[in-house]
Amino acid sequence: MFMEKKILLQERFEFRNIRPEETEQVVEIEQVCFPPNEACSPKAMRERVAAAPELFWVAVDKSTGKIAGFLNGLSTNEYSFRDEFFTDASLYDPEGRNIMLLGLDVLPEYRRQGLAGEIMFQYLRREREKGRSIVFLTCSQSKVKMYKKLGFTDRGIADSTWGGEQWHEMTCVIG
Repeated sequence: MFMEKKILLQERFEFRNIRPEETEQVVEIEQVCFPPNEACSPKAMRERVAAAPELFWVAVDKSTGKIAGFLNGLSTNEYSFRDEFFTDASLYDPEGRNIMLLGLDVLPEYRRQGLAGEIMFQYLRREREKGRSIVFLTCSQSKVKMYKKLGFTDRGIADSTWGGEQWHEMTCVIG
């Protein structure tokens, strides 16, 4: 069953790095997937795509040519997640050993099909192959169980106060 789902996802979607001409799609998707207080600003998203396109992994629906979901982050040598990663693309260090994940976005019509898990699986495998060590993310209490299934460990309440919310900091050792 698991392999069948994986094969179906790989047949339906193209998984790859973002292309510059797709920037506005991810800006729009971010606004759909997160409430206004949590969504990254369009300006910060554009700066992130420009600074680190190789850390933007997209799933493109082959039937429409449109992005269905994506995962993005910034590499760094830091070991603690801080809110500035959401807004300051200059914190990106191409040689950084760790990744701060900044968003896993899947459009509503593509949810509950395993797409988020497949995007994450491919992203982690790829970054492990690049020699990265640890992947960090923050998430709401409601998403902790999902991220645990994807191999992350809950480190408890994060220092992050992004969007005026309380977050859990989670990590996944990949190297």
